[in-house]
Amino acid sequence: MSEIKGFLNVYKPLGMSSGSVVARIKRLLPPKTAIGHGGTLDPEAEGVLPICIGKATRLFDYIVDKQKTYVAELTLGIVTDTQDATGTVLEENPVHVGEDEIRGVLGKLTGDILQRPPVYSALKRNGKPLYTYARKGQEIEIEERPVRVDALTYIGKNGENRHRIQVDCGKGVYVRTLMHDIGALVGCGGHMSALARTRSGVFTAEEAIPLPELTSVEEHLKPLDYPIGHIPLVRVSTDEIARVRNGNPLWPQLLLEAPQKHTGIVRVYIGEEFAGMGAFTEDGCVRFKAMLL
Repeated sequence: MSEIKGFLNVYKPLGMSSGSVVARIKRLLPPKTAIGHGGTLDPEAEGVLPICIGKATRLFDYIVDKQKTYVAELTLGIVTDTQDATGTVLEENPVHVGEDEIRGVLGKLTGDILQRPPVYSALKRNGKPLYTYARKGQEIEIEERPVRVDALTYIGKNGENRHRIQVDCGKGVYVRTLMHDIGALVGCGGHMSALARTRSGVFTAEEAIPLPELTSVEEHLKPLDYPIGHIPLVRVSTDEIARVRNGNPLWPQLLLEAPQKHTGIVRVYIGEEFAGMGAFTEDGCVRFKAMLL
C-alpha cells in the first residue's frame, strides 16, 4: 500500500471537538498513520478544519499562522462569563442599538489592537489553563496582548438583537472576545452566540467536505505543498537526490531556482518533487527544517 500523505479540507459539524473529528478520520486510515488538525475549533463552532495526514503533520507550523475568516453571531444585551452562549449569564440589559451603532464601533477593533483573552480559555498561567482558575472562582490578572484583526464586516441582522459579523484575522484572536467587546462599545453588552470558520489559509468552506460524507480519504487529499504556495521556493537538480535525502546543506551554486533575497523559510524541490522545508543561513546555503522524502 502506498503511503498516504497530504491535507484534507473537512467541514466540522457543530457538537464535535476537533479531536473527535481527527479520531473519526483516523479510522479510515492504515494503522500508525500520523494525523492532526491545523487549528482547533471548539465543539460549539462549525466550519473549515484542515487535517494533516502522514508527512503533512510535519508542515503544521507552516499552515497554522495563516489568515482565517469567521462568521460570528453577536447577541446584544446578554453578557456571559465565557463570552459565548455556553456560559453563565452575568448581565441582561435593554437594547436600543442597531446596525448603524454596530458599524460605528467596528473600526475600533480593527487593525493592530490589544486584546485581553477570556478567563475561560486554554491559555496557560503557571502551567495551568486559565479555565482551571475560572472554574474554581479564583481571580487572576490577564494581560492584554497584541493581535491583528484585518477586517470586521457587518453582514446583517439574524433575529431580535442578533447580528452576523465577518471576522478576518490571524492567529491568536479570540472571536468571542471581539463580540463581547463590540457589545461593550455599543453600551448594552453582548456575547457570541454562534460561530463558523469559513476560511483557513487556502482552505475554504465552499470546497470543504462535510464530515458525514467523508468515506474515503485518498480521493480528497490535497498535495503536501498545497497550503504553502505563498512561501518562496528553491529548486535543485535531480542529480542532487543523495544530498537531499541525507539532509545536507544546499550550497548556492546548486540552486537552479531561488528567490532574489536569500532569507527566511523556503520550499525545497528536487526537480519537480517537493522535498521539504528549508531555511537560508547567513552563508547563503539552504538547510532543511522538515524533510519529506
